[in-house]
Amino acid sequence: MAKTVTAGLAELREDLAGFYRDLHRHPELSRQETRTAALLARRLRDAGFDEVAEQVGGTGVVGVLRNGPGPVVMLRADFDALPVEEKTGLPYASTVRATDGEGHEVPVMHACGHDMHAVCLTGAATLLAGARDQWKGTLLVVFQPAEELAVGARDMVGDGLFERFPKPGIVLGQHVGPLPAGFIGHGSGPLMAAADSLNVTLHGKGGHGSRPEATVDPVLMAANVVTRLQGIVAREVPPAESAVVTVGRLQAGTKDNIIPDTAELGINIRAFTPAVRDLVRGAIERVVAGEAQAAGAVRPPELNWFGSAPALVSDPEATGTTVAALSAYFGAERMLPMPQVNASEDVGVFGETLGVPTVFWFWGGLEAEQTMAALAQGHLDELPGNHSPHFAPVVEPTLSTGVEALVVAALTWLD
Repeated sequence: MAKTVTAGLAELREDLAGFYRDLHRHPELSRQETRTAALLARRLRDAGFDEVAEQVGGTGVVGVLRNGPGPVVMLRADFDALPVEEKTGLPYASTVRATDGEGHEVPVMHACGHDMHAVCLTGAATLLAGARDQWKGTLLVVFQPAEELAVGARDMVGDGLFERFPKPGIVLGQHVGPLPAGFIGHGSGPLMAAADSLNVTLHGKGGHGSRPEATVDPVLMAANVVTRLQGIVAREVPPAESAVVTVGRLQAGTKDNIIPDTAELGINIRAFTPAVRDLVRGAIERVVAGEAQAAGAVRPPELNWFGSAPALVSDPEATGTTVAALSAYFGAERMLPMPQVNASEDVGVFGETLGVPTVFWFWGGLEAEQTMAALAQGHLDELPGNHSPHFAPVVEPTLSTGVEALVVAALTWLD
């Protein structure tokens, strides 16, 4: 049945490739994805979806395709871009600049492949809409914004996604990455880490750089916090568990001979279990408060947690069924078992909200022969990966594989 549905891909391939290049050339930051959302909604309407709604949870797009009694199956793709300056050298590379949520002008790039995600879902939706004689049930297509802020899924749920539209019995999604193009990466159970971000403001007492004794130096305070944080994973997380603590931002001062009043830290953590997540969060708060007190801070530090996403659990039973169908379609030789990934995804919010299974897999976007050689030699990290300014999937066979995988997965759960 799947081969019958995907046979129509040959007629769509050129159009989808052009659409992908257009989205890649015109990326939009999280919560600013208005142009992309309008184009995606138009594609669903052109495909004959019964219902297409825009501005769900901000800039989200939802399509409903009813085809008689049967299961409700949800296919999800994200479509926001990142504040990264593209360095791929592609003829359709982005030169876009935009103003981010904090008022800063930044370069914008689809450095995580969300443009490919969106185009593959439009292709799958079009094929399934054109082959209604091959399945029964309801297809719920969700284009989710703001994944990079880890808020898009919750925004859509909070805007009544599952009250306004049919409730799915399963949520299916995928992510392109630094694997060989044409290959499927799969795992079961806890697949991607939970994530939390924290902004910290440390309060000192500013003054002239020549008179540090008359100040409380927040830069030194911040440096001590950064150093001390590195001991949390090494000395407090059990060796059999996994966690990451990263300080990605340290900002303070305006001039070399002025000790500032404040210093700011941007911290990100990853963990796979609630217990470890709580342990790490508590340890960070303890370290920040302790270092501030030890330095004689003029007032307690300010801590603002945000950007939280749950660990992504690919339901073992449902994943087994879906992976078996993908393997039968693509061939076992194109299936790659995956370890746990410390990156995070908020797609799990949808299934968690409804208490239904989520199935998630990866597929490759890099030139196959080069990537297989890097895998064999243990040098995969030397190739461009997600969030790199050099990362851009090869259009084919990445696009076709992504479309086919979504079609196969959907048909596995539709009647």
